[in-house]
Order: sequence, then structure tokens, then C-alpha cells
Amino acid sequence: MKLTYLLAFGISLLATLCVMPLLIPFLHKIKFGQIEREEGLASHKKKQGTPTMGGIVFVIVPVIVMLVISPASFTSPEMLIVVFAYLGYAAIGFIDDFLIVVKKVNDGLKPKYKFFLQSVLAVLFFIWYTKIASTHIQIPVFHVTMQLGFLYFILIFIMFTAESNAVNFTDGLDGLCAGTSLIAIFPYIIFALMQSNSDLAVFLLAVSGALLGYLKFNLHPARIFMGDTGSLALGGLLSASAMILKEELLLIVIGGVFLIEMLSVVIQVLYFKSTGKRIFKMAPIHHHFELCGMKETQVVLMLWILGFLFACLGLWLGVV
Repeated sequence: MKLTYLLAFGISLLATLCVMPLLIPFLHKIKFGQIEREEGLASHKKKQGTPTMGGIVFVIVPVIVMLVISPASFTSPEMLIVVFAYLGYAAIGFIDDFLIVVKKVNDGLKPKYKFFLQSVLAVLFFIWYTKIASTHIQIPVFHVTMQLGFLYFILIFIMFTAESNAVNFTDGLDGLCAGTSLIAIFPYIIFALMQSNSDLAVFLLAVSGALLGYLKFNLHPARIFMGDTGSLALGGLLSASAMILKEELLLIVIGGVFLIEMLSVVIQVLYFKSTGKRIFKMAPIHHHFELCGMKETQVVLMLWILGFLFACLGLWLGVV
């Protein structure tokens, strides 16, 4: 099994490193480029036209790798939930990205339609999961099990819809979303190994390898962006993994950077609607730091470090 872990990570990494140099010029050729917001930062205008939808590689590659090296894992209902959550939210993101690049304006799926699709998947995964597992949760540190009943539906619904959007908000700087997501996945690999859920551990390692390969081309100055295809998929993956491993509450801690990014948007919108003023110079908060004078690479590094601290804290809370 140790060899399978190495193969999952290594093959996904190498496959992504090989595919990306072919995909980037292809996306250039068909003009699938980034469309920057009119109200966006002036320093980001130069990113206009950079190929997007690169997330499709680190979504598809791990699934193919799993089919090759561990096909039996797809007989596990829990594993299928995680895989379909990854692919399902990627599909929503793909539709959004496709509409943006076709229309050539930063206006893809209408927010209400996007949220509706995210909600439908959340409900489907809840129904699917509760057919094979209970609706209890584990309280970290205290080792207490709590039966939530119908409230578990509320928790899962919020997890999937909020986390997918939160990761999406984080995808605004070169390397930021890929790096913080890679960091956030690591504790769930450890949890999976601790619970002897080798199938999920192998899959998360495959995703990590592909994500690391993608990151090589996404670091500043980025040669490709993941688009909603990648960011929504990663949010779905983290939510499904937390659910399957019964570490739902720890997602709040492990995904701390994503939570901060999402809250900065919510706070900004609510405060502006009530007062006509802004708390942050721009939301999500990573743009606020840029407007305060920090370089893009400095903001990314700062949030990577913060994400690492959150991941360590979440891992510690999960093992004590």
C-alpha cells in the first residue's frame, strides 16, 4: 500500500508537469484567457488573456490515476462521494468559466444559478451519505459524539456551499488558492491514514501531486489560472473529505484562510449596503493587502503561512 501512495502522488505530479506545457499554448490558441474585472486592480490588468480553466488538469488527472492504480477503490460508496463531489463542483465551475471566455466578459453563471447548482449537489451528497452513515459529528478534543439529526443536513449544506465559494474567493492571486488548498488537504490525508481509509488517502495524495504540478505553472507570474473549474472543485473535495472522515467541524479551522476570505466579502457587502462605506479597500481581503502596499508575492506567502498554521492547529485538534 505504501507503494500505491507514492505512485498516486508521483504519477499525478509527473502527468500534470507533462500536460501543462501542452495545455497552455492550446488554451492560448483557442483564446480561453482570463477576463479581468473592470473594477479590478490596475496591476492585475496585465493578467488579461492568461489561459484559464487549468483546474481541469488537476481534476481529471487524479481520477484517471486512481482508475489505473487502484480501480477497486471505486467500489467504495464513500470514495465515490468524494470523487463525484470533486467532479460535480468542477462541472459547475467549468460552465461558469466557459460562459466567461465565450462572452469575453467577467460574467459567467448568474450567482443565483451557480448557488442553485451548488445547493443541489450538497443535497444529493447529503442524501447519498446518510444512506451509508449516521448523522452524528465528533467534537474535537473532547472526544464526544453528538447526534444532530436534521441539523446535520444544515451543517452539510453550509459546508458544501460555503466552502466551495470560499475557496473560489481565495483564487485571486498567483499561487494563492493552489498553495492554500494543497496545505489544507494535508491534514485530511493524515486523518484518512489514521482511520485506515486508504482509498481516500490515495486519492487525496493523487490530487496533491496534480495540484503541486499545476502550482509550478501558477506561481507568480502565473502562466495559467485554475478558474472556477479548479476552485469550486477543491471546495467540494475538502467538504466531502471532511464529511466522510467525520471531521466536519475541523474544516472551519483547517480552511481558516478560506473562511477569512469569504467573511471579508460578506462583511464588505453588508457594511456597504448599510452605510455606503467600505471597511476594506477591496474585497476579498487579499486585494486589501495589495492596496495597502504589499507585493502580490508577499500577500501569497503571508496567507500560505497562515494557512499552514491553521492546518497544523486543525491537525493537532484532530489527534489530541
